[in-house]
Amino acid sequence: MARIQGVPKEKASLATRFAYWLCRRRVGRIVEPLMIVANHPWVARGYGAFEVSLGKARRVDERLKALAEIKAATLIGCPF
Repeated sequence: MARIQGVPKEKASLATRFAYWLCRRRVGRIVEPLMIVANHPWVARGYGAFEVSLGKARRVDERLKALAEIKAATLIGCPF
C-alpha cells in the first residue's frame, strides 16, 4: 500500500475520470500509480503525455520496448 492516498473515482476531476476509464479499458483495473499521480493535475498531464508519446514511438521494436520495461520494473522492484 502506498503512503500517499490516491484520488478515488468519486472525487476525481473529469480528466482524471477519463484517464481512469482508459486505464480500466487497457489494463482491466485502475493502477495505483495513476491514482497517486492524479493528486497533482500538472504531473498527471505530463505523465499522460509521456505514456502517449511512448506508445507512438516506432524506432524500436515493440518486443524490445516490452523487454526494457520488464527489466526496469525488476530493477526497481515494481510489482506491476
